[in-house]
Amino acid sequence: MFVIAPISCHDQWMDLQGMRYVVAVAEEANFTRAAAKCFVAQSALSHRIKAMEKELSVALFSRTSRRVELTAAGTAFISAARACLLAAERAVVDAAAAAGHTRGRLRVGVIPTVTAIDIPAALKTFHRAHPQVPIALQMAGSEELEASIIRGDMDIALLGLPENRDPHGVAWRQLGSDRLVAVVSRDHALTHFREITLSDLAQETFADFPAGTPARAESDQAFAAAGIQREVAFESTAIGLTIDLIRQNLAIALLPSKFAPQNSRNSALISLPISDGPSRVEYLTWSNFNPSPASQAFLALVTENVDL
Repeated sequence: MFVIAPISCHDQWMDLQGMRYVVAVAEEANFTRAAAKCFVAQSALSHRIKAMEKELSVALFSRTSRRVELTAAGTAFISAARACLLAAERAVVDAAAAAGHTRGRLRVGVIPTVTAIDIPAALKTFHRAHPQVPIALQMAGSEELEASIIRGDMDIALLGLPENRDPHGVAWRQLGSDRLVAVVSRDHALTHFREITLSDLAQETFADFPAGTPARAESDQAFAAAGIQREVAFESTAIGLTIDLIRQNLAIALLPSKFAPQNSRNSALISLPISDGPSRVEYLTWSNFNPSPASQAFLALVTENVDL
């Protein structure tokens, strides 16, 4: 049995570069890929990790010619190592911010059907103002993005939630709401109507987001409140696939009106207002605990440019 004392970033043996190498190997499960990720020769990476293991008097990895795994000691080491690396990175960022410079990185998450903000335009404006800040963009569902902010893996996220569900565990600002419309193929019989109700859709086959997600909940709740059962035959987070299914007249979908295709004479898709249809609320969210300088700069940009 062994015990590893809690890691302190002030310990004399602490080696930030070595910790970066350990984290990289743990994430890649491969020394060669980890070395490439760290832009260092594999021999140098291996030597640094062995030196750390010798100083700690424990093996951080179990190694064979084909396999690399964290030992129990390595597992105990890795979470605190990540925390120290994040603390070191934040120290540099905060020092730059105190001198009036925005540093660090900006990690932004968006739902597939975001409409309240023109994200590419906002990121372009941010990049022009802070060209030294790397930007990462990820598309995911609202709950996944919300959880990423809480874990510290995401800085900013655009969420879409049902009217009765505010964001949880994060700071947020409501950006607006939008009523959903029914999107159907031009060949669909419903195109003869100028406006429909949920009951008109009772016998239709739907494409929608996966069950249990906030993007699906707004529609499920509306049909349940109306006492209507519906068939969702196609579940996907890929909005392009949903549009293709509608175009082939295999399904219909409820989408935000600002995201749905605009009706035109040559359009293959038609958007129909639903008089008793559900609405979706979009939120700008960020960490409610010590947001990074890059996050604060992006929030200020959005606040000052509400029409982005």
